[in-house]
Parts: sequence; C-alpha cells; structure tokens
Amino acid sequence: MKYQTIEWDDALSCTKIIDQTVLPDEIKLKTIKTVQEIFDAIQRLEIRGAPAIGIAAAFGMVLAIDPNLTLEKQKLLVLQAADYLAQSRPTAVNLFWAINRMKKNCEDFIGEKSEFKPFMLAKAKEIHAEDAELCEKMSDFGTELIQDGMTILTHCNAGALATGGRGTAVGVITKAFELGKKINVIVDETRPLLQGSRLTAWELGQTGIPYKIITDNMCGHFMKSGIIDLVITGADRIAANGDTANKIGTYSVAVLAKYHGIPFYIAAPASTFDAMLTTGDEIPVEQRNPDEIRKIKGISIAPRDAEVLNPAFDVTPAHLIDGIITEHGILKPPYDVSIREFLSS
Repeated sequence: MKYQTIEWDDALSCTKIIDQTVLPDEIKLKTIKTVQEIFDAIQRLEIRGAPAIGIAAAFGMVLAIDPNLTLEKQKLLVLQAADYLAQSRPTAVNLFWAINRMKKNCEDFIGEKSEFKPFMLAKAKEIHAEDAELCEKMSDFGTELIQDGMTILTHCNAGALATGGRGTAVGVITKAFELGKKINVIVDETRPLLQGSRLTAWELGQTGIPYKIITDNMCGHFMKSGIIDLVITGADRIAANGDTANKIGTYSVAVLAKYHGIPFYIAAPASTFDAMLTTGDEIPVEQRNPDEIRKIKGISIAPRDAEVLNPAFDVTPAHLIDGIITEHGILKPPYDVSIREFLSS
C-alpha cells in the first residue's frame, strides 16, 4: 500500500493518519495534534486494528508533552495521557502493551527536560518500526501455508491499515502474491462496519490481488462448495491457552471451517498475546453504539427504536485454531505450551 496508515510528521510535530471511516470512497489524511484527538480517532475507528491503535497511543503520549514545563510535570502529563488513552477501547491488548511500554520509558528517563520529548518520540517511532518488521517476519512464515491456486478467506481487516507495516493476516496474503503464488481471496464483508468490503477489498485492489466480496452469511455456502482452501484472520487478544478474540463473526467462520475440514489460522505478533488471561472467557468484549447496526452511512435499515446487541468482537476457542502465525514461527497446539515458550523466547 502506497499510503502510511499512521506516521509522525517531524516538520509539524504531530501525527497523521488515514481516516478509515471514509474509505474506500475517499483517501483522507487527517492531522492529529492532541491527546484528545488521538482518543477520538481510536474510538471512532478512524484509526483501527490492534497494532495500529497501539502505535497511535504511543504517538498520543508524545503529543501530551509540553517541553516548556519541568521534567516532573512533563512526565506527569505522559502518565495522565496513558491512563486516558487506555479507556479508548477495551479489547485489543496491543493498546495496553504499547501504553505500558511508553510508561516504562517515561519512568526510566534520566536527563534534561529538553531531551525528554525527543527521547519519548524516538521510543514511539521504535514501536512503529518494530511492528513493520514483525509484519514482514509473520508474512515470511505464513506464506509457507499458501500454495499455488489456493483461495483464501479472510474476515475483517488485518492488513496495512491495521498495523504499522504490511499487515498480519492480509500481510501473509500480499507476501505470497509478491512471491508469485497464484491466489484468490474471498473477503467477508464483516458486518456491521464492513471492514472487509470497505478496507480489505480496497487494500487488495491496491496490490492487484484477485478477490471477491461475500456477505458474512454466505461463508458456509462457499466452504461447502469447496472453493475455499484456507482461512487466515488477525487477532485483537490471545489468551494463554490460545483462545482468540477477533472481530465479531470470526467464531462463526472458525466453526464452519472446522466442520468443512478447512485449515483456520490466526496471524498475530507477540504484543497481541495476554499471558495474564488463562482463557478467552476473561477477555473483555467491547460493546459499541447500537446505531452501527440500525444504520449504514446514516441511512436507517432498522426501526429507530429497535433494541440492539452490538459486541465488536467474539472469542474463538483454541481447539478451532490450526495454528497461530507469529514473528518467530507458527505456533501449534497444545497452545498453553507453545505460547508460553514463544513469549519466553
């Protein structure tokens, strides 16, 4: 993808993002100058995807710094920004991983007050650069799963728009294509916010990868027909036993894949694992605005007073997952063992 999902503008000393709420109709680069604007962009899904919101929060903590204040007050502003940004979205653990890493950098800093903001900015840029590198490593391992002629189904968006690099699940697909493998992609539209049809399809179109969009409830039909060979999705949080939270609808895809004997893989970096949670039952699931289901682009598709249930994520049990693609290789069951070894390596 030729556009950066998120970047730091050194000349303006601020962050710039692609506003994902207006894609694919418009490519809108948005300038963000305050912690409040970062918070709002994360909550409104202008910037989304587990790794990307972690990067955004890291840059947001830099935006909180006023170099004219004492070092003690600058650090206080960073820690206050950390607590505030942690409230933006509850499920994706990458957000908290990045915030905690930046908090430690803040607390460990010893130097002149004029050096603090450049130091913190360098640390935020490190998080961004590392994510891009991890995407490449995951893609290298994941491409081993893809053979010539395969049709791959993916759910939601786990590409460059969701990360600091080429992406996780979609990154695996784009890397295979670049290596010359002849592949096709089935893109779940991903209701209710259509991250598949709006974002993943747009990304694949940018790279020239052949794809077809289907509605979410067509997934079982096409698995039964035999045209889908492999499923790869991203993740927002993975418990110690391998249970995985991802965009709502992923669980249904995994159940259907298991029934039809289709391999189901997750792609995620170490920052997506939460070893503090024993199982997926402990993963907090974000509940979003009912109007995301009642309306599409402001147009009502349900009664205005209809009661709505709108969880943003569901949890796929580990026994439905054939493997987890990471920057250090593909983890296999038993996940309580392979994840522990991966995180300690």
